[in-house]
Amino acid sequence: MKEREILMKLTTKGRYGTRLMLDLALHFGEQPVFLKDAAKRQGISEKYLWHLIPPLKNAGLITSVRGAHGGYSLARSPDRITLKEILLAVEGPISFVSCVGGSSACARSETCATKDIWSEISEKFLQILESFTLEDIVEKQKSKSGSSAAYNYVI
Repeated sequence: MKEREILMKLTTKGRYGTRLMLDLALHFGEQPVFLKDAAKRQGISEKYLWHLIPPLKNAGLITSVRGAHGGYSLARSPDRITLKEILLAVEGPISFVSCVGGSSACARSETCATKDIWSEISEKFLQILESFTLEDIVEKQKSKSGSSAAYNYVI
């Protein structure tokens, strides 16, 4: 019997939020990035990216500059922003099952052994996300594209 594949997927917010942040990281130290330019480079709707700006700003991950030379920049250097921070900003709390977030999600929560396992897996997953910085992703991107000038990629 063939095993069925189980996918645990990030939402579009998580994937596109990471790509936007990578685009900003690739331009770190330069002029602020226009959202329309990032959208074009990433092949993502500018309208969709507008929805990602508030949570990223509220999390202190990006800053905005108004005016003709305005746009968006990283609030900190890429080596000081983790993948965990990005995903938590755009996705909210991350766990594999809803009961891990609190006992109110399930009446069996206090006596369920599998909850402990899901909780441990969720904790390790967050540790892995914390181990990757935007700088790590920039370096991976540069090695895949052969230069920092190529910005067409998929995460």
